[in-house]
Amino acid sequence: MAGHSQFKNIMHRKGRQDAQRSKLFSKLAREITVAAKLGTPDPAMNPRLRAAIIAARGENMPKDNIERAIKKAAGNEGENYDEIRYERYGPGGVAVIVEALTDNRNRAASDIRSFFTKSGGNLGETGSVAFMFDRLGVIEYDADKASEEAMLEAAIEAGADDVVSSEAGHEIYTAQETLREVAKALEATFGEPRKAALTWRPQNTIAVDDETGEKLLKLIDTLNEHDDVQNVYANFELSDALLAKMSA
Repeated sequence: MAGHSQFKNIMHRKGRQDAQRSKLFSKLAREITVAAKLGTPDPAMNPRLRAAIIAARGENMPKDNIERAIKKAAGNEGENYDEIRYERYGPGGVAVIVEALTDNRNRAASDIRSFFTKSGGNLGETGSVAFMFDRLGVIEYDADKASEEAMLEAAIEAGADDVVSSEAGHEIYTAQETLREVAKALEATFGEPRKAALTWRPQNTIAVDDETGEKLLKLIDTLNEHDDVQNVYANFELSDALLAKMSA
C-alpha cells in the first residue's frame, strides 16, 4: 500500500493549493448539507455529518461556512443532490471509482464519460470495478500524534482492523459498521483526527509506467476539478521516479 499512500499524499497536498480552495470549500459544504439533510443536524448523532465536519476543519474551512451549510439543510434550502458512483477503467486498465453529488445526473454522467474516453480509458458497469476494492472506514492522524507502536496498540484496543503508519501519518482502517466506535475511542486518546470517513481501499495496486502514470494523474486532476465529483479512488502505484518528479 506504500505506493497508494504516496500517491494520495501528493493529491492531498495539491488539494490544499490556494487556487483550489474555493472549489474545495464548495464541495465540502455540499457534503455537509447532504449529510445533515439525510440525517440529523447534530454531528454527535450523525456519523456522516461529523465526518464531513472533520474533513472541513482539516482543510481550514471557516466555522461560519460550516454552520451555514448545516443551516441550509435545516431550512431545506438549496438544491437536492443525487449520490452516484461511477466505475470505470483508466489508462493502463487501472480501476477507478468516482463518487459524485450532482443536481443533474445526465450532465455528470456525460462529463465523466467524456473525461475517461479522452484519457484512453474504458467505460464500466456498476460492480465492474468495486469488487477490486474494500469498502472500509478510515481514521487518519498526523505522524506526530503518536509513535507507530503507540498508535497500533491503541487502534487494536479500539477494535480497528489495520494500521498503516508512515512519515505522512497514521491510517487506521475499520469495518464500516465500527468506524464510529473506533473513531470515538481513538479521539479520547489522541484528540480529533484529521479525517474519519468511509473509503474505497484497493485490494491490490497496479504498477504503471511513467507515461501511463502521468495520464492517470491528469485524468484524476480533471475529475477532481469537476464540481459534481467528491472523491476519486484508483488502484495504481506510481514509480519512484515519477513520485520524485511530482514532489520536486
